[in-house]
Amino acid sequence: MPQDTAKLAVLIDADNARPAIIEGLLAEVAKYGTAHVKRSYGDWTKPDLNGWKEVLLRYSIQPIQQFRYTVGKNATDSAMIIDALDLLYTGRFDGFCIVSSDSDFTRLASRIRESGLMVYGFGERKTPEPFRTACDKFIYTEVLAATDATAAEAEAAPKKRTAKELRGDSRLTNLLRGAIEAASDDTGWASLGVVGSIINKQSPDFDSRNYGYSKLSGLIDGIGLFDTEERHIGNGKHLYVRNRSGKK
Repeated sequence: MPQDTAKLAVLIDADNARPAIIEGLLAEVAKYGTAHVKRSYGDWTKPDLNGWKEVLLRYSIQPIQQFRYTVGKNATDSAMIIDALDLLYTGRFDGFCIVSSDSDFTRLASRIRESGLMVYGFGERKTPEPFRTACDKFIYTEVLAATDATAAEAEAAPKKRTAKELRGDSRLTNLLRGAIEAASDDTGWASLGVVGSIINKQSPDFDSRNYGYSKLSGLIDGIGLFDTEERHIGNGKHLYVRNRSGKK
C-alpha cells in the first residue's frame, strides 16, 4: 500500500514527551500516511502538563485522562496499551505511531508487528534499545523540536558532523558500507533508495538527521567515502552509490 494512503493511529505518552515536538512529529507522520486517530494520554490534572493544552487544541489531538492510581505506578502506559490493542483489533489501520521514550511499549510494538502492521516509534535518545529495535522505524524526537523550542532544546538538536567525525564512527561506516554492498549489482553500484531500505531494516533508529544531514544523500556526500552517480530513469532522477574502495 502506498505510504500516503496508509491509515495510522498516533498515540502519545504525554507524561513522557514534550509539546514542542508535536508540529515536527505530525509532519514526520505525514511522510508515512494519514493520522486517522490522534490521542495523547496523561493525567491532565498535573501542573507539569499544562503546556499541552494549546498544542492539543491546535492539532485536534484528543486528550485521554488517566489518573494515577498509586504512587510509583504509571497508569498512562496501561491505558495506551489497552487502547492500542482495541484499535488493532478493529482492523482499520495500517500502522501505529507510538510516541514515548519508555521501554514499557516494547511488547506492544512487537505485538502490532506480529499482526503485519507497521510501527513507527518516536522518543528521545535515552529510549532503551529494546523499544527502538521493536519498531520498524524509530525517530529521535530531538530532530523534531519546533522552531520555538527553548535554548536548551535547540542546543540538544543534532549538529552537522564533519567528514572526519563521520569517518571516525565505525558503526556508521560499517552500516553504510554493508548496506551498499548488499544492494549493489555486479558493477558495485547500488540504488540509494534500496540502500536506505536495507539500513532501516538493520537499524530502525538510523536517521541521517541524527548526524546533522536532512537526507541520506547528504550524509553520503558528507562522509566522503563513496562515489555517487545520478541516473535518469524514465521521467525521474535516481541516485546511485558505490563503495569507493571497489572502484575499478
